[in-house]
Amino acid sequence: MHLSFGGIKALQGVNFEAKAGEITGVIGPNGAGKTSLFNAISGFYRPDRGSVAFDGEDITTLSPDKRAGLGLARTFQNIALFRGMTVLDNIKLGGHTRLKTNVWQALRYFGAAQKAELELRREIEEQVIDFLEIDHIRKYPITMLPYGLQKRVELGRALAMRPRVLLLDEPVAGMNREETADMARFILDVQEQFGTTILLVEHDMHMVMDICSRIVVLNFGQQIASGTPEEVSNNPAVIEAYLGAAA
Repeated sequence: MHLSFGGIKALQGVNFEAKAGEITGVIGPNGAGKTSLFNAISGFYRPDRGSVAFDGEDITTLSPDKRAGLGLARTFQNIALFRGMTVLDNIKLGGHTRLKTNVWQALRYFGAAQKAELELRREIEEQVIDFLEIDHIRKYPITMLPYGLQKRVELGRALAMRPRVLLLDEPVAGMNREETADMARFILDVQEQFGTTILLVEHDMHMVMDICSRIVVLNFGQQIASGTPEEVSNNPAVIEAYLGAAA
């Protein structure tokens, strides 16, 4: 995949596969192209060359909402919640991509629309809110929550879409050790309990090495390594470009 913005080459020949049911990490220094890669996969950017495939199908020309309908969900590096809404309402927004009622039914809120909305709420309360252990704050407005819980709510909104592939953009950025450990546990539980394929961008190297089956390394838009955590951590190019710089 190739992606550029004017004279800036954000991605140059990046090519890898996130294996079904596994957690794949994407790492690299700031400006390596990680978020650009996520934006291309989720449909916010269209590659100059190359393609994005989902379950063997080319989805390069599909809009973000069409990709979401296929089961592609994501979180964002900067929290993108609706601050005037409650935890429950924010999470329900993710599930609305699965509702099949028409516009007239939705506006009048009767019949099938009402039934679908109630079923969605029950499913979210039982499967997402309980899973993420946030039942005690489900009626709280987002503005009342600490940063770590807001990141958990954003994960909940993505899970409400019942994703087949989940893209997590720096899910533990800015968190303390306890919050990071909790989020890592939830990510592992999503993969193990639901069989979700997860693509993870993160700077916390300890977490990446602990929970990812495979890791892809970017540097200045180029893919310089890929493999198991052990293979990547011992790769000289990675040590020089990322791990060595961090040390």
